[in-house]
Amino acid sequence: MKKSILNSIIWVLVIAPILLSSGEPPREPLPSGNEDAGEYTLIVEGYDWGPAASRVVLSLNETISSANSSEYEVSVKRSTEQAQIPNEMASGQRTVQYAYVSDKNGHRVAEGKFLTLLLAIGPNMVLASPMQYIPSARGNVWIDYQLAITHTETGKVWDKEANRILPLVNEFDLNGKYTHNADISLSYASFKPKTSNKKSPLIIWLHGGGEGGTDTTIPLMANRAANYASDEIQSLFGGAYVLVPQSPTFWMQSASGEYTRGKENDIYNEALMGLIKKYVADHPQIDTDRIYVGGCSNGGYMSLKLILLYPDYFAAGYISALAYHSQFITDEQLQKIKDVPMWFLHSKDDPVTLPDETVVPLYKRLMEANAQNVHFSYYDNVVDITGFFGGPNYRYHGHFSWIYSHANHADFDFQGNPVLWEGKPVTIMEWMAAQRK
Repeated sequence: MKKSILNSIIWVLVIAPILLSSGEPPREPLPSGNEDAGEYTLIVEGYDWGPAASRVVLSLNETISSANSSEYEVSVKRSTEQAQIPNEMASGQRTVQYAYVSDKNGHRVAEGKFLTLLLAIGPNMVLASPMQYIPSARGNVWIDYQLAITHTETGKVWDKEANRILPLVNEFDLNGKYTHNADISLSYASFKPKTSNKKSPLIIWLHGGGEGGTDTTIPLMANRAANYASDEIQSLFGGAYVLVPQSPTFWMQSASGEYTRGKENDIYNEALMGLIKKYVADHPQIDTDRIYVGGCSNGGYMSLKLILLYPDYFAAGYISALAYHSQFITDEQLQKIKDVPMWFLHSKDDPVTLPDETVVPLYKRLMEANAQNVHFSYYDNVVDITGFFGGPNYRYHGHFSWIYSHANHADFDFQGNPVLWEGKPVTIMEWMAAQRK
């Protein structure tokens, strides 16, 4: 539920973990006579603010063993048929931070026929993003993202994208389809854990309002949901299935086509629950006592909606930037969900899903109802948690509280105290991994 406020926030590139040393080796001249060295592979990764093309891999015809970043210039053109991108966002130069010899997938090697350039990054580097929020399309779309890489010593140019790598995303099955009552079709992405000799939990993520459609890479990358398949989070669950359904439009759509905040019914919850139950039935290795549902904004609304409708089905909920208005939850409904473990995340300065209309009164009502395992991390602002871009001095848009969920960063309750589980401080994902029906 980002609306047009996100139009000026373009998700861009970040510092990749491949930056292993501060200096570069002595330059080895690029092989000459390489007439076919015009293709490159673009590596696009998901980060706190969204997708980012973090590296570009150049194809060579001869073997090299060293490279020098100062000899490369990179320009970019960004366009889409769906909208006119402002000039300052449409083209310009990218900064090369580092160059190294690699294999075709960008992994560093001693010598080889590929060369990888690590590009400069930062949340405000508009030219670095291959995705754009288009208000007329009511969401994020991949755009035409064209690089031209020039080796200044020889004049060689690479200007044809031959391949694109989406780390983590490529580990998902992106082609899931589910049709409900012949009138609603939902796309979904899914991930199977590497451990298959035992029952494994299921993590369900429901995207925000800007990630609807039929391209499942968008909900995986626009909010960094693919990170639930990362080694870090998977290890906490001992391996977990990840299911990322996609609404054709937006989860909060009512029968009238407008947004519902909970007063009217939405048109998708029945189909969505049918998808979830079908996926679970098709994967008998899923532990049905450990099914977790969460989402942000629109997806936060739908996560709570499913918990309200099926309080006995889910082991826990993890909800950021909740869009469900507390006034539309009855006391009777509250009593039915007060024993469901839930962890809410929200920022005080969120101008889209106003906390005083959504999560704050709901949390207080749950506490008054004596909920024993409900937590609420209430942030003053959403800030850079990596430390690369200013740390607490850099503030994201206040709606972006899902950052703290995907990165497994949330660890405190409404009063500012650590959340404890069995007497020990826990993060949100550590807590969730311990929840069972």
